[in-house]
Amino acid sequence: MKRLSSFAVKDFRAQLRQLMLTGVAIAVGVGFLVLSVGGSGALVQFYSQTAAVEVGNADLQAVPGSGSGLPKESGLPKEAAERAGKVASVTRVSERVLGHGKVLGPSGRRLSDDRAVVTSIAADSKMRWQRLDGGRWPQGPGEAVLDHGTAERLGVQPGDTVRLIKPDGKAAGVKLTGLLDTSSSSTLASQAAIGVPYEAMKTYATGLTTTRIDMDIREGADASAVARAVKTALEGNASVFTHAGAVDNAQEENGSMYVVVLTAALSFVMIAMAVARMVVTNTFSVVLAQRARQLALLRCIGADRGQVRRIIRRQGLMLGVLASATGLAAGGAACALGTALLRTFVGLGPVKISLLPNWITFILAGLFGALLTLWAVRKPARAAAAVPPVTALAQSGSATLPEPGREAVRQIFSVLLLLFGVYMLTFGAFGGSLALLDVTVGAICSFFAVLRFAQHLLPPLVGVLGIPARRWLGTTGKLAAQQLRSNARRTSAAASAMLVGVTVAVSAVTAIGATKGATESMLSSGLPAVFTLNTTDNKVPAGAVESLRRQPELAVTPVRAASLTVDGHKSLVIAADPAQLKEDAEGVSAARSLRDGQALTTTGRGSVTVAGTRLAAESGHSSLLFTLLPGAKVYVTEATLDRLAPGATTVAAVWLDPASGSDHDTARKALDRALSDYPHIRVSDAAANVVSVRHMLDRMLLVVTTLLGFSMAIAALGVAATLMLAVEERTREFGMLRAIGMSGRQLREMLTLESVLLALTGAVAGTVLGLVYGVLAVRSILGGSPIAILTSSDGTALTVLGILAATVFTGIAASVLPARRVRRMAVVDALHTSG
Repeated sequence: MKRLSSFAVKDFRAQLRQLMLTGVAIAVGVGFLVLSVGGSGALVQFYSQTAAVEVGNADLQAVPGSGSGLPKESGLPKEAAERAGKVASVTRVSERVLGHGKVLGPSGRRLSDDRAVVTSIAADSKMRWQRLDGGRWPQGPGEAVLDHGTAERLGVQPGDTVRLIKPDGKAAGVKLTGLLDTSSSSTLASQAAIGVPYEAMKTYATGLTTTRIDMDIREGADASAVARAVKTALEGNASVFTHAGAVDNAQEENGSMYVVVLTAALSFVMIAMAVARMVVTNTFSVVLAQRARQLALLRCIGADRGQVRRIIRRQGLMLGVLASATGLAAGGAACALGTALLRTFVGLGPVKISLLPNWITFILAGLFGALLTLWAVRKPARAAAAVPPVTALAQSGSATLPEPGREAVRQIFSVLLLLFGVYMLTFGAFGGSLALLDVTVGAICSFFAVLRFAQHLLPPLVGVLGIPARRWLGTTGKLAAQQLRSNARRTSAAASAMLVGVTVAVSAVTAIGATKGATESMLSSGLPAVFTLNTTDNKVPAGAVESLRRQPELAVTPVRAASLTVDGHKSLVIAADPAQLKEDAEGVSAARSLRDGQALTTTGRGSVTVAGTRLAAESGHSSLLFTLLPGAKVYVTEATLDRLAPGATTVAAVWLDPASGSDHDTARKALDRALSDYPHIRVSDAAANVVSVRHMLDRMLLVVTTLLGFSMAIAALGVAATLMLAVEERTREFGMLRAIGMSGRQLREMLTLESVLLALTGAVAGTVLGLVYGVLAVRSILGGSPIAILTSSDGTALTVLGILAATVFTGIAASVLPARRVRRMAVVDALHTSG
């Protein structure tokens, strides 16, 4: 046993150069794993610490929900603060109140179409949980603070006057005393934030909610006992924590987020590690095929099959341990560097995060890398040990290892797997009850079947892709394509690694692009008009409507409404002139064909009784009502509404489009100009919503393609490793080519072309599979024809071309080391090399 281990170590050291690139592939995968876990943990650390920062410095804190039986959104009862203040040992009580408000920009319109969050500023400094980024805290009803980003957009600084809209719709000027730092606040970040004294909340905000109650207790009092007394006083309508308990509670609420983020990150890691496993298996298959004679000699001098397998497995384990240790070191260094950069260049206030995961993660990542490598060499080890010594001694060093197991059984299983996968894809995309799940299962099964048939599918594709090379590069191109086709198993194994990464990447790109296109279409052409106006009470002033009508750049469609009895219940009945609404929007054509005495309803019944009048209802449900005015039950013509509710209608909303000859920006300026005296009216801009959705999906696409880039990098290392081994194996062939007149430049061109063809073959096959899987996944959710989905997939063509271009670059990069090796090769020495 000791001699066996010693031989395994010495032989491994002799083969280390051949296995170097494979080890780098494993190291990249392990480093990616460390980075993914560290990044996921850092993200959760950020949210946990920001939640802890928001706890503040109070001795006790009462929060809604968390076992109280009340939903957190409802806030705490109004009398909660008064009851808490009456508990013995409680010396001070401060309510945290949040509401909604509006801040006006220089044009007199609201700074954005979304409401700003208004937060109460406690008079007692100990009870303040917000952070100030310059200036001072507001001290009276005529003072306020804004978040730094909003102040920059307004162009104001402490000491200037800003205008806020009061609940009655009137604007009021207040003095800006300071700027809020919302970078470490999960409540106030990523939105406009206004801070006013607690006493002024009702003056500037609506929808007030008491989110927490901070309490200070007498010095020396038992905080836990006082917390229990406060909870009793609140009659169980809140959870009450000590300061430490409140911090723990805030951080625990982010535990589920960690699971979600980590799962998403690890899914990409598993793809990268699957590619790394394929690279390891392919490399060891080639190396062991080249060493077939050596292994046969071991068998001849007494080693049995089990001992040969153990030698190979130990060498695989040694490679896994060395590569994993390298990956751990690289991943840890990258995490440390990222942490330093974050702390130096990103202002996170009191939040301190670290990308470095704990030591358990390093141990598990190292074990995973080592065991994955050990698992990857099992198949080539079995195949190498199964070769009879006589057969191995009669073969050249370039022999290919036989596949272990029965070929017929493997083929039958692969065919059945492919048929089942195709059936699930078709069933899910064209009528399955669990459509997306069916497509996912079908994609996985069919993809594994394709990988099993890769040695039959990919070499012909190499021949097709090699046609231009043979025509343009002559002998060099012909030799490169011929070499790849002559060893089908090795070619398919190397190209399959690239196939995995590109298939997943193109699937994601296609699905996200099609979703983006469908969403943009729904938000733009699916709505009756571009702009929507409404108010909190569903009453748009008549003056505002007239002001809008006076703008020639706008096509105005008011939606009139009346509260009437519909089938015995009070409901909203609406009417509008559909002539200026988009004809292709859902329900508009039905509204245009509606006659007096008819109605569109949400009930689907054939008739409806409105205010004692029976109306014939168009068949089916109509989504136009919800689109025009959420909550409406019946849509009728304007003449019918006037007859049902004479003089009792109000303008509940207004839909607007740019007039003929006017563009979006011009129409928006006219809209803001018309509503300068009505700052309380909310404006929804479909075009702005489209841009927002596009940016969100673009960011998602960038993240996905970046993460999948690790898989493609590992696949490139696999291509490079295959070429390096081919150089070892084909040394005599290269010498012969040089001897008959081929130049060193031509040899390098041949190797580069082989590398590009290998990578491009996997990429082209992966692109085809990815497009099919992505389109069918979208078809299972959104419907539509596959051709229409593909053509509407925004940006997919450019992204796919970018992936193919990156693949060509990857192939060129992968050929650098093998080409360099060939360039240094002496012709005489190459001719004297055996095999």
